[in-house]
Amino acid sequence: MMQIGIGLPNTVPGAPGRLLVDWAARAEARGFSALATIDRIAYPSYESLVTLAAAGAVTERVGLMTNILLSPTRSPILLAKEAASVDQLSGGRLTLGLGVGTRRDDFVASERGFEDRGRRFEQDLELMQGAWRGELVGGCPKPPTPQPVRDSVPILIGGTADIVLDRVVRWGDGWTAGGSAPDQVGPFAERVRRAWKDGGRQGEPRIVALSYFSLGDESVEASRAALLDYYGYLGDWAQGIADSAPRTPDDVRATARRFEDAGVDELILDPTVASLDQVDRLADAVL
Repeated sequence: MMQIGIGLPNTVPGAPGRLLVDWAARAEARGFSALATIDRIAYPSYESLVTLAAAGAVTERVGLMTNILLSPTRSPILLAKEAASVDQLSGGRLTLGLGVGTRRDDFVASERGFEDRGRRFEQDLELMQGAWRGELVGGCPKPPTPQPVRDSVPILIGGTADIVLDRVVRWGDGWTAGGSAPDQVGPFAERVRRAWKDGGRQGEPRIVALSYFSLGDESVEASRAALLDYYGYLGDWAQGIADSAPRTPDDVRATARRFEDAGVDELILDPTVASLDQVDRLADAVL
């Protein structure tokens, strides 16, 4: 049976910081499987791992996930240290959904190269996993990170390019579809599973996807505005994203069924309105 997680409103314009903490506690109390963030640099959002550290401090069971974090915008060793720290502080609840990113402004803001981000991403994955194994870096006398609870922080690789299949097999514990529609997720998820088996990996890769949502007639306009603001760089495509988010309990349930039919193991429903009642409304609809 597919698990249902909920996103934290870390990218919703105007969301107060305390709301994210209260949201985390309420989501755990209502029985969601995970709390997840969306990541950007050149946007006034709350940073993913800082947000998840705060969420972990007020919860005990719920999973913590970046879905996704733009790994090449960051120093890989610092990212490894931050991730291992959150993993230890939360008792081993962190999963890193990682991708290369598509917006140049995120790389300009972080002063990191854009054109070589894919190559650096693969180098970063090697460095991070080596750091978690306790390998020394650059002649330093001590390992740079604490030991993750499960020896390595689980990694889900994002993206739909062919090279993603190789990255999942070499470095990942599974694949995150990001915001792809169910009819796009299903075929690529099958390719991931086939590549996993052909690559000699044991068990099954974990498949995660996300969908935006809002609930309540009074929230529709705020929901549309938030998505148009976040995806405005896509031009006309942004309107399609804003229009397609499910906004009634029936539509949310139907969306969840489509993702489950597509072979998704866990669906993250990401909020577009920073109002705590959205947690309860979503739980009433899908849990």
